[in-house]
Amino acid sequence: MTAFFNRLSVGQRLGLGFALVLCLALFTTAIAFFQLSQVAAETEALMKEPLTTERLVSDWYRNIHTGIRRTSAIAKSSDESLTPFFAADQAESTRTSAILQKEIEEHMQSDKEKALLKEIGEVRQSYVNGRAKVVALKKEGKTDEANQALEQIFIPASVGYVKKIEEMLLLQRAQIDQASQEMQHSSQQSRLLLMILSAIAVALSALCAWLITSSITKPLHEATGLAEQLARGDLTGQVKVTRDDEIGLLMKAINGISSGLSEVIAEVRSGTESINVAAGEIASGNADLSARTESQASSLEETASSMEELTATVRQNADNAQQANQYVVSASSVAVKGGEVVHQVVETMGSIKASSNKIVDIISVIDGIAFQTNILALNAAVEAARAGEQGRGFAVVASEVRNLAQRSASAAKEIKTLIDDSVGKVEHGSKLVDVAGTTMQDIVGSVARVATIMAEISAASREQSAGIEQVNLAVTQMDEMTQQNAALVEQAAAAAESMRDQAGKLSHVVAQFKTTHPSSAAPAGSLKSHASRPATRPATRQISQSARKSASDQSWEEF
Repeated sequence: MTAFFNRLSVGQRLGLGFALVLCLALFTTAIAFFQLSQVAAETEALMKEPLTTERLVSDWYRNIHTGIRRTSAIAKSSDESLTPFFAADQAESTRTSAILQKEIEEHMQSDKEKALLKEIGEVRQSYVNGRAKVVALKKEGKTDEANQALEQIFIPASVGYVKKIEEMLLLQRAQIDQASQEMQHSSQQSRLLLMILSAIAVALSALCAWLITSSITKPLHEATGLAEQLARGDLTGQVKVTRDDEIGLLMKAINGISSGLSEVIAEVRSGTESINVAAGEIASGNADLSARTESQASSLEETASSMEELTATVRQNADNAQQANQYVVSASSVAVKGGEVVHQVVETMGSIKASSNKIVDIISVIDGIAFQTNILALNAAVEAARAGEQGRGFAVVASEVRNLAQRSASAAKEIKTLIDDSVGKVEHGSKLVDVAGTTMQDIVGSVARVATIMAEISAASREQSAGIEQVNLAVTQMDEMTQQNAALVEQAAAAAESMRDQAGKLSHVVAQFKTTHPSSAAPAGSLKSHASRPATRPATRQISQSARKSASDQSWEEF
């Protein structure tokens, strides 16, 4: 069994276990469904036959008792009206009994039931005949004969009828009890069977779970032990692999990790030796840094000379710019004056425009008056022709003509005044235009002077550009060398200290691991020779380099 499980993967084992549990659950469910189906079938049979028949027989029994009491009341009562009163009820009772008997007959299955039903039919006929005889005698008014028939014929027939119905009722109840006992027995058997199957399923599931769990946890414990051994630094341990599943692959991987770590530790030990050698190479790099620093100092001198020339040129440009600024201010003032004059010209021209508009309006009025004057003159002529001696209307017209003439004269005066005003304003505008022209001439002169100064500034700017080119060339050289120096300084300062510290720490850490590879000794001689090289540098040299570095830190920090 163990060898079989070792050949299976973890997924296959879990799938096999789940499949077994699922099959057991399905089998148990199928048995339970079958047993429930049997109980349901028995319940359905009980509800369909015995219970239905028992209910019908009970209804028949109650109907018979009601009929017996009704017939006894008819026979023993002195009231003649009861017979016709109960006639409809008796007919309905007879019909109901016939229907019940027919329905019960359809549910009869055993010979005993059929024989008993036949006997009931026979005694029912005697019962019906006795009841009919009692009712007939009562209708004829023969009360004594009716009572005698009741006691001698109807009651014995009724007793036999009721007993047979009771036998049928007891028979149906006995069948119901028997079916109930059978159902209870089947239910008990079903519960017992389900309990046994459930116990078997639980036992098999537990066994399968234990086998799967043990096949997984045991090798995992072994792998965990090896991992803990690796965590303690012991790389000599190995675990035996006897399986091909995922856990076996995990154990093989852990063995590989152990072997790989052992090789890595050996390489790391060898690497620490290389780090010590690299520390000596850093000292050699410091010598190159010193040479580059000297070249940088020469470039700085050239840069200083170029900066002096650039400073003189910039100073000259500044003076010229100041003088140009003064001229620009003067030109600005002149331009402001010109703007004011132009503004006045604009206002004057606006006034001229307004006056012209008024002239147009007055001329329109004069035209209207002239038109009306012509009409009145025409009317006056007509009136004069008609009136003859009576020229009263002509006088009125003449008066109107005089008024219109006066208005025309007044309008003409206003026109003349406005025209004179317009002429004066035009003259004033002309003067302002002359002033504006003079102002604009001043502006032109100022602009010419500004142009001259700007030419001088342009020449100075060209000289400044040449100086800046020299500065840029020197700065470019300084940039390249300074970047190289910064890289070497960073390597020398950080790498030398860090490599020595890390080499010591790494050697201490690696020494804690137990490996199957032998360790080798570090080449102390080469380390000492490299370490002693920086000490041979002159002290004055170091001081000058430090001074130069402190002097240029503020300008070249970004490198």
